[in-house]
Amino acid sequence: MAKGYWVSVYPAISDPEGLTAYDKLAGPAVQAAGGRVLSRIPSLGGRVVAHEAGLTQRVVLIEFDSFEQAVSAYESEAYQKALVALPDGFERDFRIIDGID
Repeated sequence: MAKGYWVSVYPAISDPEGLTAYDKLAGPAVQAAGGRVLSRIPSLGGRVVAHEAGLTQRVVLIEFDSFEQAVSAYESEAYQKALVALPDGFERDFRIIDGID
């Protein structure tokens, strides 16, 4: 079975510290749903080289055992509470994608 992934790209964040409340709720919600954070750039000491229209803002990649699990995690009550904590003043491109078997 192909894995599922959350891909979040934040093209604009006016208040990075404002994401703290979201992070405190989202992390446990993702972990409880079986998600594994594979990359969170530029934080956690990660490196990024942007090409073409790429940005060096925050990018998060989370892996789930299946696409259905990834969708279910997003729709979970715990993650929906985390979404409410997202601050104003940021822009996010969020996608749930199917992995390749």
